[in-house]
Amino acid sequence: MAGSLVERTARAFGERFGIAPQRLYLAPGRINLIGEHLDYNDGLVLPAAIDRYICFAVGPGGDADRCEMVAIDRDEHVETTASGDWQPVPGHWSTYLLGVLHGLRERGHAVRGFRAAFASTIPMGAGLSSSAALCCGFAFALDRQFNLGLSRKDIALIAQQAEHAFAGVRCGIMDQYASVFGEADKVIKLDCGKLEHELVEARLGTHLLVLFDSHVKHVHSASGYNDRRREVEEALHVIQRAEPEVRTYRDCTPHMVERMRAELGPVGYKRAAYVVGEMQRVEEAAQALATGDMIRLGKLLHRTHQGLSAEYEVSCAELDHMVAETMKQDGVAGARMMGGGFGGCSINLIERNAVDRVVGTVAARYRERFGVDMDVYPVRIVRGVHECSGE
Repeated sequence: MAGSLVERTARAFGERFGIAPQRLYLAPGRINLIGEHLDYNDGLVLPAAIDRYICFAVGPGGDADRCEMVAIDRDEHVETTASGDWQPVPGHWSTYLLGVLHGLRERGHAVRGFRAAFASTIPMGAGLSSSAALCCGFAFALDRQFNLGLSRKDIALIAQQAEHAFAGVRCGIMDQYASVFGEADKVIKLDCGKLEHELVEARLGTHLLVLFDSHVKHVHSASGYNDRRREVEEALHVIQRAEPEVRTYRDCTPHMVERMRAELGPVGYKRAAYVVGEMQRVEEAAQALATGDMIRLGKLLHRTHQGLSAEYEVSCAELDHMVAETMKQDGVAGARMMGGGFGGCSINLIERNAVDRVVGTVAARYRERFGVDMDVYPVRIVRGVHECSGE
């Protein structure tokens, strides 16, 4: 898959600009095994980069100030200048790239004219972090093109800031971190508060990770994503007024949340209960993964779905149905919705020899209920953003 994407991107760059690209880069999408909505709550998360990519082809500009960017899949072209006064273009892919340029300038990194083209195999709106891959891949490409000397952590932070400042999405750092720091056959146990991580072997044994795409498209900035951030922050402030020693949700306990149920109110209580419970599940899931205990891991995944649906309220009827039907099937260890919510994919832990049967049954029942054919993406865990040469 990566090889054909690289070839297509290089060919389109040549057709557009009349020259071959100097360099090609792959930026992966990501899954999050468990730890949903914890990245902006200073929690631990377990993401991994996957073999769905955005490929960037990059070369020098026609002049020192002219910057040309091409979205191959959309057949769209945007021009700006390296010295420009960049402004967001709401709802347009160029907003993310302009946000990266803005972030580089704010850090004192000057770029000159360039040509860039990109194509993707990451489904848009499926919860696989296409926007993070777009920003990280572009920042990585510019860093290499102009020898800016950025660290991988710098690239992740610049990409996150592009989403905050230009796209208007107050995302956490997990998506960018996974796209940049991913390694093959390992998940990242990331402390989002300290920005420190360790790698955990993905000991899946006879199980595979398979994504089911609901085809319910979400746009975080136009959904309840920012609302959830506000609600969970307000709940934390209520807890902190009663418990001054609490700095983040990492300092909270289930007993503390339960004791303050009345003060938190119905919404605040549910949001806080989910976050504190999910933090405990991440620790347990990392242990289960490291020891190859897929039964335990699967139960944790499903409990997370129940929390996302009933407590954090970011699921939807389609995802709830999909997960419920999947959990009825023999050979399924666990299933849950994945990503920011309000649509996108479920992530499913399935015995290798049961995948075809489970997919066939769940797809048929999903089509019967909603009149939609779900897409299926078996995924492998791969390395993060990198330069390539015809992979």
